[in-house]
Amino acid sequence: MKGMNPSFLRPEWPAPDGVRAVVTTRRGGVSLRPWESFNLGTHVGDDSSAVAENRRLLITTLDLPLSPAWLDQVHGDRVEILSAPPVGVPQADAAVTRVPGLPCVVMTADCLPVIFCDRSGTVVAAAHAGWRGLADGILENTVKALGAPPGELLAWLGPAIGPDCFEVGGDVLAAFLGQVASADQRKAVAACFIAMPGRTGQYLADLFQLARIALQRVGVDAVYGGGLCTMSDPSNWYSYRRDGKTGRMATMVWLAG
Repeated sequence: MKGMNPSFLRPEWPAPDGVRAVVTTRRGGVSLRPWESFNLGTHVGDDSSAVAENRRLLITTLDLPLSPAWLDQVHGDRVEILSAPPVGVPQADAAVTRVPGLPCVVMTADCLPVIFCDRSGTVVAAAHAGWRGLADGILENTVKALGAPPGELLAWLGPAIGPDCFEVGGDVLAAFLGQVASADQRKAVAACFIAMPGRTGQYLADLFQLARIALQRVGVDAVYGGGLCTMSDPSNWYSYRRDGKTGRMATMVWLAG
């Protein structure tokens, strides 16, 4: 990727030639506090001209042939299938495309971004998996929309709030347990929630492992990444739970044009 910003993260996964992917960090842009400095979110109170400049820098630095297909993310389970650059901003929490040069992109600041490709490099996807979307099946819906056999798919888990920081209530545990029926599956899900001593009904949850379980349940076994905690690394990542008013990173994947 020509002239890539050195602060960007390149996923480590065995994607085929022709599949490109990148995660922005909070560094290298023009936004001022508390959004400093590479905020890409238009909905977080940042100056619109700063966001526009950051998005311009993203496109020019990566030499993208088409603008990223930004989404209006609502913590749901809808997947947008992109057969061309979208008109407007689709309301969805994942996007899939076979169009060369069109980046699928999701923005996060603690929620889990997940990117996909098939082993032949013909289709890609990006999904925004906060706990609500993850519990409602956003990853399963994305796998279905990719239209490839699950065993032919690769997935990569980007930076998100880690299992030592993500405090949740019993309602979140119940939502995930409600997804599964077998005793083994319930045991695997329950193991992703560690009860907090002295705090009845409060848990530390592991989004990364919950995502792996969801993907394995639909036959995607080639899962990479995970483990980068947004909340514990303020120099690189935005974190809504840590900071409240803050920016958004972008996780993108596309087919080389």
